[in-house]
Amino acid sequence: MDKKAKTNRPGKLIGGFFMNLVLWIFSLSCIFPLVWMLYSSFKEKRAFNADIIGLPKSPTLINYIRILTNKDYHLGESMWNSVRTTVLSIVLIVLFSYVVGYILARVRFKLNRVLYAMFLMGMLIPVHSLLVPIYVVFRNCGLSNRWFTLLLPYISFGLPMGIFLVEGYVKGIPVSLEEAAAIDGAGAVTQFFKITIPMLTPTVFFVMITSIISGFQVFDTVYMMVGKANPAYESTQTVVMLFYRQAFDYGHKGYAAAISILIFLAIMLVTVIQMIGQKKWVNYDYE
Repeated sequence: MDKKAKTNRPGKLIGGFFMNLVLWIFSLSCIFPLVWMLYSSFKEKRAFNADIIGLPKSPTLINYIRILTNKDYHLGESMWNSVRTTVLSIVLIVLFSYVVGYILARVRFKLNRVLYAMFLMGMLIPVHSLLVPIYVVFRNCGLSNRWFTLLLPYISFGLPMGIFLVEGYVKGIPVSLEEAAAIDGAGAVTQFFKITIPMLTPTVFFVMITSIISGFQVFDTVYMMVGKANPAYESTQTVVMLFYRQAFDYGHKGYAAAISILIFLAIMLVTVIQMIGQKKWVNYDYE
């Protein structure tokens, strides 16, 4: 046994070295864009164009000051559009995921698995392949100039994942709990609100976190559904769209970097608040 251990030791060391090397490379590849965006936000336009990768020689807060104080950049309106779209979408996604996921998990009917397969297929279809036909339908229905137009595709794209998670989690909840509640006189509605919903809070928490992150990153829907010449463009512009316009339409890379850092801080703030608050309302115990 000792000889085998000594023989395998060099292989384990080499394997561990390469595994750590791959992890380090992967971690740095994920962290570097954020770090680069952070120090690029302290560069003026000339300094950025002169040296894209290098550190700022004369760091300045001018990009943040102008973005936060100059109303011409519409940061407040863009942030409000992102928050409004995200909050309304989360409420509707969670609501429909609760109801549909519970029905698919507990109620047996002929088309149960067919309906489940349809929602599952919605997760497999690339989102961007649906934007053009959705835009055509909305334009023909006269909905392309409305801010709530963004809600419909976003909800439809996020709903299958929510239903899939809720359905799987409900199946993991012992049926005996609901049967015991029924023996005690609790109806179906009482069982759902008093037993099922409290136990589904971990799934709801996960869906909320992922939906918030996705909601603040909405770009392609606005880009496809609302054109730049559209009168409703300013009222539907999100913070990511503002980032895109500053970076690629106007060439203000420093402003765009500052906007991206503000988006990151906003998402982190909301996530931290949720992580702290979830201790009071998320239930991980079936007992």
